[in-house]
Amino acid sequence: MITPSLTESVVDLSDRTTLHDYDAIARSSGLRTIMTASEELPRAQADDIRRAAAVAVIHNPWIGTGTDEDLAPATRRIAPLLAKLLTDRLRAALGGAPAIQAFGKAAFVGSAGELEHAAAFIHTPYFGNLMREALEGSSILCFVDGHASPGDVVRIPLWHKTAAATRDYYQTITVDLPDAPHPDEIVVIAAASTGPRPHARIGDRTTDAPVTSDILKEITL
Repeated sequence: MITPSLTESVVDLSDRTTLHDYDAIARSSGLRTIMTASEELPRAQADDIRRAAAVAVIHNPWIGTGTDEDLAPATRRIAPLLAKLLTDRLRAALGGAPAIQAFGKAAFVGSAGELEHAAAFIHTPYFGNLMREALEGSSILCFVDGHASPGDVVRIPLWHKTAAATRDYYQTITVDLPDAPHPDEIVVIAAASTGPRPHARIGDRTTDAPVTSDILKEITL
């Protein structure tokens, strides 16, 4: 257990929404801005598919440190706050965890940081485990990470939250980053969908015929 300093207080966020009154969380995580982007994909004779991405822009807490810096303390302190902030917004945008069927995550670091700084916020249990629990999933989260600059457009991969091999749910959502990340910032994204691709019809592993390199012996050109 981390002992708080005299200026800190212990709070229970497990059953509290962060959609409002999150100033203290923002200060603790170095949050500059947070937004949610959503889209609807109509389907004939089926419910519309809704997809959303919750995006947090934070100050990079490791700016000015070397490649031998221990990333664990800041990761443990900040990553759970980001997981809570982002999943609260996904559930609000998509109708709650039971409605969500697919999910994914991403992190992009500004030019003054290193790739490991982005990885630290999404590739540990302090983010992934909390995201799975909040969205009632069990699959390993598919992801993308890297460097980015303001004005970039990124694509976040998603797959089924409990059956990752279900091919119909392999999809992406596009996110615009008009003002982030600045060189000393990190963008962390959680994304989700209420359904598969709109017109999925390429089959699945349960219906695939056996395929090996033997098919290369009978190629027609």
